[in-house]
Amino acid sequence: QVQLVDAGGGLVQPGGSLRLSCTASGGTFSTYSVAWFRQAPGKEREFVAAIRWSGGNTYSADSVKGRFSISRDKAARVAYLQIDNLKPEDTAVYSCATGRPIMSSVASTSAYYYWGPGTQVTVSS
Repeated sequence: QVQLVDAGGGLVQPGGSLRLSCTASGGTFSTYSVAWFRQAPGKEREFVAAIRWSGGNTYSADSVKGRFSISRDKAARVAYLQIDNLKPEDTAVYSCATGRPIMSSVASTSAYYYWGPGTQVTVSS
């Protein structure tokens, strides 16, 4: 069984940056992908980005391309989400998740088995 702990959220001014982390323990990761989702108040959970743990292929939602980037440290079993030029509409709870999605389902919450508790990102002046 895999346990995920996501961290790194906080209160940031518009235009600022954050780096979120997702630390994994337990299980084996070689065939997994790690993804980040976010959920704003009153909205459905939204796919942000994903990375194939083994090959490092990345996928991002069109809405965040150019500002968000996902990476991983295989040895440390940590995935990162770098968020630049934060906007108020990025305010949400960000959660990491892991599973074995096929390419067509990489943005689907149902493709992921394990989830972190989430970390709050608030963008406000």
